[in-house]
Amino acid sequence: MSNFLSASIGRKVFMSLTGLFLISFLFVHLTLNLFLIFDNSGNLFNQAAHFMATNPIIKIVEPILALGFIIHIIWSGWITLENMKARPQGYASGDQLLKWWAPSKNMFILGAMILVFLVLHLFNFWVKIKFTGDPLLGQITVAGAEMENTYALVSNLFIHYPLYDLIYVLGGILVGLHISHGFWSAFQTIGLSNINWMKRLKYIANLIGIVFAVGFSSIPLYFLIKF
Repeated sequence: MSNFLSASIGRKVFMSLTGLFLISFLFVHLTLNLFLIFDNSGNLFNQAAHFMATNPIIKIVEPILALGFIIHIIWSGWITLENMKARPQGYASGDQLLKWWAPSKNMFILGAMILVFLVLHLFNFWVKIKFTGDPLLGQITVAGAEMENTYALVSNLFIHYPLYDLIYVLGGILVGLHISHGFWSAFQTIGLSNINWMKRLKYIANLIGIVFAVGFSSIPLYFLIKF
């Protein structure tokens, strides 16, 4: 097993598996966040956030998720450095220069930008909810249950800080671009390279990328436009 992980293909397979795991988490995270725009009272989002914070299964999955992010980041950096050593000079043709924006050519750059967005996201919400607290996170009662007013914390940022809205829109687009390549590439790495299947997977990957980009971007835009 250690020999497999130390080999280049082993690291690529492991990174692909962690990537697919993280995509499944993002679907759950996006679904939860979309409750922000479906209920102006905030009750629906607060109930969903409370469920995620108190569910014992989620508490078990949370450290696994954090480990998945860390492994995915480390492995991607390792593989990128290996590729740079193997081919120290990049392509200089006009065709390649015109395709500088392609996700397949810049997965590491996209990943690094998403990491910055992730740190900002954790600082704005997760750290306050889990550790430091915030005056906006006062206790409220929803459907007879006591819970923190997570909706107030999130909506306040998007309503009163337009710069963060733009940053989160950019973050959503970056996530979509990253996944539009990473999804089908992960299946290719683990052995699903049939031409017909790859065409379908690339179509699904583009669709998933659009869903994430539009979904995550729509939330800050909703608050920016409506409020």
